[in-house]
Amino acid sequence: MTAAFLAACWWVLMVKGLGSATHEAFEQPALLLLILAVTILSAGFHEFGHAAATRKGGATPGAMGAGLYLLWPAFFTDVTDSYRLGRGGRIRTDLGGLYFNAIVAVAIMGLWWATGFDALLLVVVTQILQMVRQLIPLVKYDGYHILADATGVPDLFQRIKPTLLGILPWRWGNPESKVLKPWARTVVTVWVLVTVPVLLFSMVMMVLSLPRLLATGWASAGKQQEALAASLATGDPVGAAVRALAIVVVAVPVLGVLYIVVRLLRQLVTGLWQKTRGKAVQRTAAMAAVAALLAGLAWAWWPDGGTYRPVQAYERGTLGDATRAVLPKPARAGVALREGASGQTVALWPAGAVKPTRDKPQLSMVLVPVAEPGAASPGGDAPSAAASAAAPSWVFPFDRPAAPAADGNQALAVNTTDGSVKYSVAFALVWADDGEPVTTTNEAYAFANCSGCAAVAVGFQVVLIVGQTNVIVPENLSAAANYNCLDCLTYALASQLVLTLDKPLDGDSRQQLEALWAQIAEYGRNIQNVPLSEIQATLNGYKEQITAIVKGASVSGGTSVATSPAAVSPSSGPTPAPTSTLAQDGPSATADAPAPAATQVATAPAGQYMESGQPTSSVDYATPAPTVDYGGGETAAPAPTSSAG
Repeated sequence: MTAAFLAACWWVLMVKGLGSATHEAFEQPALLLLILAVTILSAGFHEFGHAAATRKGGATPGAMGAGLYLLWPAFFTDVTDSYRLGRGGRIRTDLGGLYFNAIVAVAIMGLWWATGFDALLLVVVTQILQMVRQLIPLVKYDGYHILADATGVPDLFQRIKPTLLGILPWRWGNPESKVLKPWARTVVTVWVLVTVPVLLFSMVMMVLSLPRLLATGWASAGKQQEALAASLATGDPVGAAVRALAIVVVAVPVLGVLYIVVRLLRQLVTGLWQKTRGKAVQRTAAMAAVAALLAGLAWAWWPDGGTYRPVQAYERGTLGDATRAVLPKPARAGVALREGASGQTVALWPAGAVKPTRDKPQLSMVLVPVAEPGAASPGGDAPSAAASAAAPSWVFPFDRPAAPAADGNQALAVNTTDGSVKYSVAFALVWADDGEPVTTTNEAYAFANCSGCAAVAVGFQVVLIVGQTNVIVPENLSAAANYNCLDCLTYALASQLVLTLDKPLDGDSRQQLEALWAQIAEYGRNIQNVPLSEIQATLNGYKEQITAIVKGASVSGGTSVATSPAAVSPSSGPTPAPTSTLAQDGPSATADAPAPAATQVATAPAGQYMESGQPTSSVDYATPAPTVDYGGGETAAPAPTSSAG
């Protein structure tokens, strides 16, 4: 049975997985109810295991029942008579419940084998989780009793005080500290040193997080109540039962936490009152401490707008977050935004726009300023005149795009000059040999930090794969961003075509492709004369022509096409406020199209190809507007007063 259980666990968790089981269970609420019912019954069956193990050892099991332990209802079995047994018999009694959980898991595997209902596999997981929970020795689960019976200490909690006192150097010779055998004393000491801090920390965190827990439970119960009403209105009794059960599942731990907190406070006050009877000074000090504790709880639980806020999906919920949640507002004010943490900042929204709330946040891209070269640090010296006069090479509050890889293609247009227009065009034709991984990238980036200016980037890449290749993961990316721009335009277009061929092109098809690529290269050289609204359609037309040439050359029809939709990123900056838009596989342009101006063109000359996944060679061209003179260098021309398309 144990071998079958271990094999079932390995197969479910490592081979089969739980994706289909989870999907099937939530698609059919009746199966979800069945799983819950079987899980509850298995908890009772777990207690049969303790009783059976008790009888196996020769003792007589007592009554069975159910109650509330910590937060959840629990079954129990009276196995007091097992203390007549030896250590092995008592440990067998402790492990009997886990053994019966294994029986349930194996039986469910057999039922799954017969029916094919993947949702039943979730019961196997619930049995594993129950067994793991039972083995925790911090509270009185099976793991606690196993540890107690192994060390021969019936009640470990009664050993907490003597163990802690025995750690003190001046009590090392106390006879009470040497009652247990050395190995048992070591085990119990380790248990005390782990259990006491964990339980204290758990109680403190439970108290501090109670407001958030109440708010989350209330919000969840409200949603489930709405779903329950909808199920009743549509005549869905199974769905209504699932929603009603969900409300109970939400309410039980919340009520359990409230009960524990109230009971702990009541026991604390009652215990101090009884211990200080007839001692006026000590009673006054104890009640003062209780009053201070209640004042601290009132401060931690006082509603201040965020204390009773439901837990959101985007929150991390770390221990640091839980402790920071109870700090006073003055201590949290002015905290700068940083990755993975909460903070405060100033944001602007257009008039009439819907603003985000805690319950309905909006995704935003935060541009974090970086220190410019030569800038004075807080409390430091002012930068020199030479450093102040030198224009920074990169003024944007994000990293410069990395240079393309050996088989990559990148167009990068950066404009920081007022009243100018800059183009960057990169065209590439890439051949990949048989068996080589294809990880080519085609990128177009346009960034502007100026007034009355424009930046245009166009990247066009064709990837031809000859033969069999197991790894084909090309990337087609574009990004356009305006930073501190006024009346500026950025336009980035990335267009990529990936084709696989079962054999190399024949002579005629290769000549056709070379002639077409010469035409494409010439188009790239003169693209600054083309309205922005026409570029994407023209490149799509070239894609169709290349595909037709390749398909026409394939006798067996062994050609596949992977066309990346043109990634175009438009971004305009009509106001001084920084704006940024990032898009993948979607265009990027502003309301104004730039006229011909200084141009940087990286394109492949006609008829040149590079084998083994290498791109074609690139040539840079730059001219002042409006002439077309393919010389060296790069210039900037004034921005046009009207659109060019």
